[in-house]
Amino acid sequence: MDSLQQFLYKLKLVPRLLEPANWTDREHFRYLQQLLAENRLILAGRTQNMDETTFGIAIFLAESEEAAASVMANDPAVKQEVMTAELYLYRVALYNSQWEKQKKAEEPVRQKTRQALAG
Repeated sequence: MDSLQQFLYKLKLVPRLLEPANWTDREHFRYLQQLLAENRLILAGRTQNMDETTFGIAIFLAESEEAAASVMANDPAVKQEVMTAELYLYRVALYNSQWEKQKKAEEPVRQKTRQALAG
């Protein structure tokens, strides 16, 4: 097997579906969670604006460009034509390993805030 390469695919909602609910597609999210469980996904996320410039990204590992294209094409949001996707060969240059520790440390505060807002 060839060494794994990093790829990025950029997702954009098709213009007729530009609604926040389309970014919460459960099948799409489960697909990304599966890539994460397989240690293939490096990160995934989306911009927080909700207009024609909004986009999401998935940075992941694959054996080849063909394998990466298959990962992208099998994303349920792409298959169902809710989102369009573009593939790029990618390489993470810098990563803040402390970010995850900080995020975990702040979680109890976020939980209390959510509970307070929920009533």
